[in-house]
Amino acid sequence: MSELAPSALRPEHPVPRSLSGLVAEFDLELRGDIDGLEVTGVSLSSRTVQPGDLYVGVPGQHRHGAAFAEAAAEAGAVAILTDEAGVSLAAASGLPVLVTPDARAALGAVAAWVYRTADNPATLFAVTGTNGKTSVVYLLFGILNQLGVVSGLTSTAERRIGDLAVTSALTTPEASELHALLARMNEAEVRAVGIEVSAQALSRYRVDGLVFDVAAFTNLSHDHLDDYAAMDDYFQAKLELFQPDRSHRGVVTVDTDWGRRLADECRIPVTTITNRADVDADWRMTVVGESASHTEFILDGPDGRRLHTRVPLLGWYMAANAALAIVMLVESGFDLDAIAHTLRRDGGIVAFIPGRAERISGDRGPLVYIDYGHSPDAFLNTLAALRKFTPGKLIMLFGADGDRDTTKRADMGRIAAQGSDIVVVTDFHPRFEDAASIRAVLLAAARDAVPDGEFYEVANPRAAFRTALSLAHEGDTILYAGPGHEDYHEVQGVKLPYSAREDSRQALRDAGWL
Repeated sequence: MSELAPSALRPEHPVPRSLSGLVAEFDLELRGDIDGLEVTGVSLSSRTVQPGDLYVGVPGQHRHGAAFAEAAAEAGAVAILTDEAGVSLAAASGLPVLVTPDARAALGAVAAWVYRTADNPATLFAVTGTNGKTSVVYLLFGILNQLGVVSGLTSTAERRIGDLAVTSALTTPEASELHALLARMNEAEVRAVGIEVSAQALSRYRVDGLVFDVAAFTNLSHDHLDDYAAMDDYFQAKLELFQPDRSHRGVVTVDTDWGRRLADECRIPVTTITNRADVDADWRMTVVGESASHTEFILDGPDGRRLHTRVPLLGWYMAANAALAIVMLVESGFDLDAIAHTLRRDGGIVAFIPGRAERISGDRGPLVYIDYGHSPDAFLNTLAALRKFTPGKLIMLFGADGDRDTTKRADMGRIAAQGSDIVVVTDFHPRFEDAASIRAVLLAAARDAVPDGEFYEVANPRAAFRTALSLAHEGDTILYAGPGHEDYHEVQGVKLPYSAREDSRQALRDAGWL
């Protein structure tokens, strides 16, 4: 079965730019004739090339991208940008070749020039951190819509321009796709954009060519140590966003030592926010009411400013994400009183976050939540939030990513066992790893933490959810953590269609609960 692939959003009416201008702007070495040639787009993959594109060939895991130059030419590319190693590979395409020492490092600036990103009037918001990035971006999007601002977003879940949305492949798109998306947003008169910025995006040049108006930091916890040798390296990658060439202003959550360190070490003006009573910060979020359907909070700021509202999401951490989004808006120039007035008018924040503690169940039977969380800290917070509203048993269903950070798996198993009454372990994107071995690590950690716990091992995700559901009754809660919004299950390099959200709904219908 072929791999599922999203469609990138590009400008519908691109404005051509001359290749000679590109060569002059970036002092590129030229092999071939570009007289009179114009470029209208940039593509990093030969499969996404459109007529008029500049195809960028970079070294890949297995092959150099310049080896696909002929396919790019057949699709309508007008020139190739590559490094010295790619020149000979691109020669057979017959296209002019532009040469730079590192084509990937040049991609962001080149795409920004082609798509005229600097001319885009939209306010750009960046959100980084281990957990909460997607939620903050969607909360920004929701509040901006309530304020009447035409807005867009790019997140782990999707790229969105108003009501138009496509599925995401990466948390942060490659620079060529990101600048094309911003150009499309400019056509739609989008005036504010929320962008999830992963550590990998910063390390791999995906947000090059952009300077954000406001950048925010949520938190830092154990994750991605397959990409970074240690937590300090992971932190340094995040810190890169809070430099003058990346962002104008910062909003930093200082609940942890990592947040306080980032606030101290960043080199841009920064506003701090906390969700703790024992931490000093410019802004403070305090939860004043919680239910299974919403969280009510107060946000106190400098000069006695205060906002009291609610978010239609579960847990203190969602209130913290909402408060962070509000402070980001204030830092970008929005008036807090105007935001407060709008939220009072609407009865609180109006937002939906796909696959983030998303309730799947109806009015009858056990509560069922699908969540994208796949880190120890995410497990801890979500289970604690659900426990408050679960009079019966709390059932945890989860797995762990294959070919990803293996060092967090034991903590995931331990926290799942300690935070729930029943644990069901299943497969979650085993990729090229042995799925049984992944499950074994999770179960061993769970049993070590709670030796007399109730544990089940069901490899197939569909069967695993039905096992969890068979153990649940009215008053119980099931948390299915990991898949969230995703619509595939990756095994041996193949993305098999699978939506935990839709399959769970079907299982609930089959059981008579929906």
